[in-house]
Amino acid sequence: VQLQASGGGLVQAGGSLRLSCAASVTGFSIKKMGWYSQAPGKQREVVATIAEDGTTEYSDSAAGRFTIARGNTKNTVFLQMASLRPEDTAVYYCNARSVRPGRSYEYNNWGQGTQVTVSS
Repeated sequence: VQLQASGGGLVQAGGSLRLSCAASVTGFSIKKMGWYSQAPGKQREVVATIAEDGTTEYSDSAAGRFTIARGNTKNTVFLQMASLRPEDTAVYYCNARSVRPGRSYEYNNWGQGTQVTVSS
């Protein structure tokens, strides 16, 4: 599984950004996709996830401001970020958990990060 993320950039506080992630999948099926953020000097942490059945989960910080959604294909996911704050500044990583057909072991796949910078 290969993940290609895009959409980061520089935005003023209160602004919006939309991140996109497309997964190239051969021989696997994706169980869940999500976005994680990693600020300088901090651990990577979950921002939002969307499961195969469409169930979404958000961090406390993202809830009410960010929306995760799948594209027309189940292997594309978007993160619409609104009301951005300087503390949202981080590298954002796309994640996909995938399995081989008939198997239960989940592979953890990461895309390259995309920088989001929110100026005050």
